[in-house]
Amino acid sequence: MLAHMLGKRLWWSPQRVAVAKAEGFNIPSLDGIRAASVMLVFLAHAGLNERVPGNFGVTVFFFLSGYLITTLLRMEFEKAGRVSLKAFYLRRALRILPPMYLVLGLASALTLMGALEGSLQLDAVLAQAFHLTNYYVIYAGWWDGRAPGTWIYWSLAVEEHFYLVFPLFYIGLRRFVPERRRQMLILFGLCAAVLAWRCALVFLLHAWKERTYLGTDTRMDSILFGCILAVWGNPVLDRVRAPGRWWAGLWLPLGIAGLLASFLIRDPRFQETFRYTLQGLALFPVFVMAISYPDRSLFRVLNIRWVKFIGVLSYSLYLVHPTVLFGVAEWTTWHPLVGGAVALALCVLISTAIYYLVEKPCARLRKRLSRVDGAARGRQAEPRVSTTGATPAVAVSAVSADAGSVPART
Repeated sequence: MLAHMLGKRLWWSPQRVAVAKAEGFNIPSLDGIRAASVMLVFLAHAGLNERVPGNFGVTVFFFLSGYLITTLLRMEFEKAGRVSLKAFYLRRALRILPPMYLVLGLASALTLMGALEGSLQLDAVLAQAFHLTNYYVIYAGWWDGRAPGTWIYWSLAVEEHFYLVFPLFYIGLRRFVPERRRQMLILFGLCAAVLAWRCALVFLLHAWKERTYLGTDTRMDSILFGCILAVWGNPVLDRVRAPGRWWAGLWLPLGIAGLLASFLIRDPRFQETFRYTLQGLALFPVFVMAISYPDRSLFRVLNIRWVKFIGVLSYSLYLVHPTVLFGVAEWTTWHPLVGGAVALALCVLISTAIYYLVEKPCARLRKRLSRVDGAARGRQAEPRVSTTGATPAVAVSAVSADAGSVPART
């Protein structure tokens, strides 16, 4: 019903938001996009990094994270008149931290016991625990001091820095720059500033690849591009300014061409500067088409049930897969194809267990806490939302659904 509604018309009135909540808040194709992205990362780490753009999977996750979180913040603000920072940070903590610390603890324990080759250093593990992995790797290197595979926590660090700062920034935008077109221009200005900083690091300071690839200050634009789509031209909340045939016949092919160019241009200086910007811009039509027209052509694949389930598991899959790949390679002498297939099966099994035993109970707790918070806020905010056509409780509940969360990554 919801996918059909989005496919026919690309704008939600407050009444449609209420209907979406009644049916279960869901944005078409996002789980499928997660599945495709996590498989790009897995295949690259399984030995196909020269043929599969695993780092692009990370960029997609960043874009998706910015889009989803900003959409939910926008819905909350527009329906309740405010954003509860306490509720936001509590939801993020319950979504991100339990699986993260579980996998980090298990991988570290296996390393300490000698089941995985490697050694632990307190400062490296503390950097992981406190979301500083990206800068620790920049200044100390990839491999030493942490459990095998857990170096991927660098991308979680980037997203955690975003989660920490962006809600405050967004509240400021809503209060002092209420017009969404100007919000969009400010966010584009920030993306341009990040690109300029990358260019300065690469062309003037001759920074090495990891400095621009891993740094929050140099990768934040990949998330901000998703934020831009959420505040201006959002296929879920806004009227679309071009008919579907323009998106399918012009903008999507241009987006695909931009992505292909970003893969084919091999100049290292381009790859660490303009590549991330080009990919961020190219993802706009891909996301608009995937969300707005989930029943068209290849986008149907993103909404197949088992593909969506892989997307639901994508956060845990992302967390566990490098350590599992490392363990299979260390413990066996199998051909890489056989080892990769076994590792993938193990990852799915482990991720499914984490999903049902950890993520789902935490999701239920998030919803319970959000209902309590939403009821209190609804009473407080009621005079400020009389023109929205939807109750604060609906908006807050919709935000609490979180439509899943996004693993960022490579």
